[in-house]
Amino acid sequence: MIKKGIILAGGTGSRMSPLTKAVNKQLLPIYDKPLIFYPLSVLMLAKIKNILIIVNKGQLEQYKKILPDGKNLGIKINYAEQAKPKGLPDAFVVGEKFIGKDNVSLILGDNFFYGQSFSKKLIECSKLKNGAKVLLYKVSNPQSYGVAKLNKYKSNGKLKADFIGRGGAWLDTGTIDDFYKTSSFVSSIENRQGLKIACLEEIALNNKWISKKNINDSIKFYGKCLYSEYLKKLK
Repeated sequence: MIKKGIILAGGTGSRMSPLTKAVNKQLLPIYDKPLIFYPLSVLMLAKIKNILIIVNKGQLEQYKKILPDGKNLGIKINYAEQAKPKGLPDAFVVGEKFIGKDNVSLILGDNFFYGQSFSKKLIECSKLKNGAKVLLYKVSNPQSYGVAKLNKYKSNGKLKADFIGRGGAWLDTGTIDDFYKTSSFVSSIENRQGLKIACLEEIALNNKWISKKNINDSIKFYGKCLYSEYLKKLK
């Protein structure tokens, strides 16, 4: 079982400069909530409660203002600083002490996932006992992304892959255009359905990790805003 998760939320965000000169990209809003809420919600939907967020050196306090320690969500949030971006493998180096000998799930802090059966797929993935599994997504312009090439012989059968099928969305927020397209996508879905994507308190409540008292505390913390108005409906 996978009980630990890592969110790699470092990076320079150079493609979104000058916005990212003042604040980390993962703290910028995708519609009505910070981008970091979305990858965190994915781990929570997979029933993962022990989470490490890796951030750039000097940006720790920015994150702690919005996500202190996770107690309000019934989870545990740990932080680690990364001196400079070194790619995905470095997440396991920085998080070595956090990981220990446990299985772990890694997600990028600037990726957005959405789909009706996505929660079910995540829970299935969390049951992995050995080896590794990667989630893949078909796109019309693969030259703009990392392309997975699986060699079953070399991986010795320990690396497995699964596809996010039709109806699912995996959006990159690396550029200004992609960032605001993702924000528009979230706005359209939420306003059409009246339901929030990546409402952390709602996920925690559905998982029975928190009570309605915690919802009240969150409403006070966020103040008067649309997000708080939605939380009031959960009480």
